[in-house]
Amino acid sequence: MRSIRVPLGTRSYSIAVDRGVLSRVGAACARLKLGRRCLVVTDSNVGPRYAAAVEQSLADAGFDPRRITVPAGEPAKRLATAARCYDACAAHRLERDSFIVALGGGVVGDLAGFVAATYLRSIPFIQLPTTLLAQVDSSVGGKTAVNLRAGKNLVGAFHQPRWVGCDIDALRTLPEREFRSGLAEVVKYGIISDAPLFRRLERDLERLLERQTGVLGPVIARCCAIKADVIARDENESGPRAVLNFGHTIGHGLEVISRYGRYLHGEAVSVGMVAASALSVPFAGLEETEFERIRALLHRAGLPTDARLTPRQWERLVAAMRLDKKVRRGELQFVLAERIGKAIWGRQLPARLIARVLDPATLWRRPAPPARNR
Repeated sequence: MRSIRVPLGTRSYSIAVDRGVLSRVGAACARLKLGRRCLVVTDSNVGPRYAAAVEQSLADAGFDPRRITVPAGEPAKRLATAARCYDACAAHRLERDSFIVALGGGVVGDLAGFVAATYLRSIPFIQLPTTLLAQVDSSVGGKTAVNLRAGKNLVGAFHQPRWVGCDIDALRTLPEREFRSGLAEVVKYGIISDAPLFRRLERDLERLLERQTGVLGPVIARCCAIKADVIARDENESGPRAVLNFGHTIGHGLEVISRYGRYLHGEAVSVGMVAASALSVPFAGLEETEFERIRALLHRAGLPTDARLTPRQWERLVAAMRLDKKVRRGELQFVLAERIGKAIWGRQLPARLIARVLDPATLWRRPAPPARNR
């Protein structure tokens, strides 16, 4: 088992990356000395596969679990669904030492974490991420939220989990599109912080797509270690943690204007990372060859690398980006890449300059990158 520590003083916690983690969750919770009652929050895709085993493990360890199942997908991450979860917490008489178990992907983790952050003014929760995206990114760091119609993650709180259990076996049943979506966040870590990781992805991408445990485990652990280091330096995103948003300003905007229907999160972030990389060439000094490497890797991973927008869609995208949490004094804030392995944050770019760089004639019409190994 690989174990990564997130060092946050009295709120420090561990991330376990291994096979069979879901069947051992009860023992892990017992070591945390949590209260007896707990609520398992899962969705209609994950619950039928894994909830019974998790509940049995919790019961064997002396806990009293109850389950609430929410609809699968981003539209479920809203205040109305959170209200249903609050009612379930009350019905099971959760107390301040009781806890919530988030069993699912990023939507479930964000939703359940938000409920835990706000019910009884905060109760403990643990993360059991079952998607690649959630294992390498959203389950770690304590960012919890729900969406509003106006934008993504506009209502939320920082609330760290007590433990994160990444079961590699759960990725076996993940649909191919969801798995590839998660790879976008993996690529992100290479771009913003770890050039050797990026080279490893270029070399081992086919083995990752085959979900070989011997390749997946170290990659997941490395991504978690990078994020743990960033969070330890800037827990509440007042500065350096912003680098984790590389590709997300445009990516979140695309999700909003498509009403969370056209793109999975990682797909929108993939488009956003290509756009951010294109902006990085004139505004951060990224070499054109490195831009092409980024675009080529995402293309090889089967992820979208463009979004051809009509003028009306562009206007809506800019409007959505202006509601992003990273906007300061009305200006869009971008994370840019100086080179693969080094990102900078807080760059203010006017919409007119963004539109000029991202014009279809200069970006999306470039030849498709070759599908080759490096």
